[in-house]
This record gives sequence, structure tokens and C-alpha cells, in this order.
Amino acid sequence: MIFPLLSGLSAGLSLIVAIGAQNAFVLRQGLLRSHVPMVVAVCAVSDLALIVVGVGGVGALIDRAPAAVVVIRWVGAAFLLAYGLLAARRAVRGEQMGQAGTGKSGSWATVLGTCLAFTWLNPHVYLDTVLLLGSLAGTHGDTGRWWFAAGAGIGSIAWFSALGAGARYLTPLFQRRNAWRVLDAGIAVVMIALAALLLT
Repeated sequence: MIFPLLSGLSAGLSLIVAIGAQNAFVLRQGLLRSHVPMVVAVCAVSDLALIVVGVGGVGALIDRAPAAVVVIRWVGAAFLLAYGLLAARRAVRGEQMGQAGTGKSGSWATVLGTCLAFTWLNPHVYLDTVLLLGSLAGTHGDTGRWWFAAGAGIGSIAWFSALGAGARYLTPLFQRRNAWRVLDAGIAVVMIALAALLLT
């Protein structure tokens, strides 16, 4: 079942390797070297759960519950807007939330809560993993769809692990305050833009 596996891997990576709220958060935590294994694990396990749900056919049920999607969209937009404004304030003030490599970016509970919010309050996560990947998996038959799911899951684990661990190689750059200001400004733009898209 190599073809479904590779198809799932390529489809999963094509959806996840993009500038978004979740990836920006993982990158920032990786730069700070703060709770990185936990953040990577939460993102990867959440993706795996959503992929399994989609491949298992629950995506069709969600597609029939537009009211739930609307609620998630508004709550997600509010969260993204709030986080974007906080990032914009850090960029203006030059706040760093700790130097790169010090791990001073909040308690594990705060980081865990923020990571869960980025994952589960983002309607695009449901559209991508549950509906889209679930639909694509269905084209590979009863057995092949689970190989497709395995490929998508491998892609998710590999991406988040690489993003979280690889960020440390940018540490020398982020010893400078201006680098953090640019990063936070970029995060602010992404978050606020995503919030606006969710409300249109």
C-alpha cells in the first residue's frame, strides 16, 4: 500500500506546511526552547486524532452541522484576533517574552492551553484534516484509506518535530531585539489576517 501512504504523506504536508497560527506558535516556542516536546506532541497528536476522525467518516457528519462550524469560526476568530493584538503590542514595545534559549515564555499550563486553542479553535483544522483529508482518503478504498491516514499522520509528526527542533538553529539571529520585533509583527499580521478571513 505504498501509493496510498505516499499520497497521504504528500497531501498532509501540502496542507500543514504553510504560514498559519499553529505553525507560528510552534516556531516561537522552538525559538524560546520552551516546552517544545509538549507543544510538538500536542500538535501532532491532535492532528492524528482529527485525521482518524475524518478518515473514519465523521467528516460527513460535521459537514451536516453548519451551526457548529459557525460557532467554532467566531470563537476561533476572536482568539486569533486577541493573540494577534498581543503580538502587535510586543512588536511595538520590543518585548521578547524571554531571550531565545532561556525557556521563559510562560508556564507549561499556559503554553498547553494556548497550543490547544490554536489547534482546536481553528476551523481550518477541521476543514483540512477532517473534511478534506477524510474525503481524499475515501478514494483509496476501505483498506487504502487507513494507509493514507498513516501517511498524513507521518507528515504531521515529521513537520512539527522539524519545526520545533529546527527553530533552535535560528537562535543566534534572535539574540537581537529587532529580530523578535519583526517575528512578532509577522505573527500579528498572520493572526489578524486569519481572523479577518474567518469572518468573511
